[in-house]
Amino acid sequence: MARATQFSASQPALFDRDEAPEAPLPAGRALPSYIRDHRARLRERFMTGGADALPDYELLELVLFRAIPRRDVKPLARALLEAFTDFNGVLSAPAARLGDIPGVGDAVVAELKIVEAAAHRLARSRVLQKQVVSSWDALLDYCQTAMAHRETEQFRVLFLDRKNVLIADEPQARGTVDHVPVYPREVVKRALELNASALILVHNHPSGDPTPSQADIDMTAQIQSAADVLGITLHDHLVIGRSRELSFRSEGLL
Repeated sequence: MARATQFSASQPALFDRDEAPEAPLPAGRALPSYIRDHRARLRERFMTGGADALPDYELLELVLFRAIPRRDVKPLARALLEAFTDFNGVLSAPAARLGDIPGVGDAVVAELKIVEAAAHRLARSRVLQKQVVSSWDALLDYCQTAMAHRETEQFRVLFLDRKNVLIADEPQARGTVDHVPVYPREVVKRALELNASALILVHNHPSGDPTPSQADIDMTAQIQSAADVLGITLHDHLVIGRSRELSFRSEGLL
């Protein structure tokens, strides 16, 4: 099912009013018409067809327009995609690595991180305080958005009430490219503090392959044992890869 969003044709002017202040050009020089016209065409296509009407490099150009209002940004968009693979990879890249790309300054990093934060907040709003069973696809989308492109491992716990409504989503630990320290005692302690009745564990594999390691399996078993003692249900452990996720429950590991 297509997810393209339709917009009113009267809305493109919103971009013009809200665009970042333009840097002064040398005396006697105006913004070249090919840049001005190209930007107008991209905005029109986006407003009529939504994000699905644009390839990654053009969607990235739209973001860069605000940070670099007086220059052709297509070469920079392509350089960013070459360095970080796709649109999501660019948004999720650490600020320090973004800054290594020629042409990327503080304004560009800020714009990219604002868009990333907005995406995370929107995805999170679609699952928080919702029943997990009825919003499972949205939950997977949120986990992919928040974690799939991280360059280091992160371990999160989703806390649910007795009706399986998601009441909290909290990162518990951050690690290296292939390891994250997790303390089962702290996980169940936090569940008790939140009066949670069930848990879903989530962590990412920066390698892109969501196949669980033996350490992942052992850690999950330890958390399940600790949760069982306190009457807390461990529903699942999701491992987030670059393009797909793996469910311990579906794989028969829980």
